[in-house]
Amino acid sequence: MGSLKLQGVRKSFGKFEAIKGVDLDIPDGEFVVFVGPSGCGKSTLLRVIAGLEEHSEGHVQIDDRIVDALPPAKRGIAMVFQTYALYPHLSVRGNMELALKQEGLPKAEIDGRVAEAARMLALEQLLDRRPAELSGGQRQRIAIGRAVVRKPRLFLFDEPLSNLDAGLRVNTRLEIARLHRLLKATIVYVTHDQVEAMTLADRIVVLNQGVIEQVGAPLELYRRPANTFVAGFIGSPKMNFVTGAAAAVHGAHTLGVRPEHLEVRAQDGLWRGEVAHVEHLGSDTFIYVEVPEIGTLTVRLDGEATLETGAAISLQPLTRQLHRFGPDGIRLPD
Repeated sequence: MGSLKLQGVRKSFGKFEAIKGVDLDIPDGEFVVFVGPSGCGKSTLLRVIAGLEEHSEGHVQIDDRIVDALPPAKRGIAMVFQTYALYPHLSVRGNMELALKQEGLPKAEIDGRVAEAARMLALEQLLDRRPAELSGGQRQRIAIGRAVVRKPRLFLFDEPLSNLDAGLRVNTRLEIARLHRLLKATIVYVTHDQVEAMTLADRIVVLNQGVIEQVGAPLELYRRPANTFVAGFIGSPKMNFVTGAAAAVHGAHTLGVRPEHLEVRAQDGLWRGEVAHVEHLGSDTFIYVEVPEIGTLTVRLDGEATLETGAAISLQPLTRQLHRFGPDGIRLPD
């Protein structure tokens, strides 16, 4: 497959700088996910890698080649978009083999590649159907298969599951994970969904306003976020942040504690408050507690929890699970 190296990559649209100097090394075979809020630059950066956007400064290197001047078709990449972009008049087979025919490959090789991709993605029974006859999940698998048959150096996925309902997102996510294991492919994947990022990635790249905030394995970002931005972005429900005297006691400007790291106690907890709202989700119960001089804290409890709105409770943060940040938002040494 292929490795990817970004060196000082910048991208401007007029006076607006969307990408502000990104350096990143992705080794061969790694699954890397770009995450961040809307407008953070993740899709723009993916398009720069693909050659769909011309970057303003820096270099994009795939394997041992600087590809800055190469069009997308010459970069050895295959891209899967949010929209399926299938040709409605062609069968599944026709959609999957079109690019290979345009490359002038022999029919036997085309047939072999299509058959292999169809087997990997469980599309064998659908090869003679048209896209209009298929579900959204099946259409997205065809779009993925169209990329697989090209045997690219690098797979680029731009929010491929956004148009699917919740059940299909889970199934297709499993298909993509399985495909990565089978192909041992290098994948760069953009999503706004942190569940996709946490479950798929070898490493996650957290972007914010055109810069990389942190790069690391999913649990590394969860357990040791580099700053308050990453701490608040990774994890659902999001991390609670406490400032003022309650944080200063622990030697921090801002104290972070995840909802699952707050214990409910009868009376002897560090923070006392009143339950403002309760959400029963089956396996989990989320409670929102109003604590004087701190604000609203979110607590994750077992699904069988029976607390009611208006109940007076005390909360005890798990000391070893606290996150301490300075006035600049950067994580303080443990």
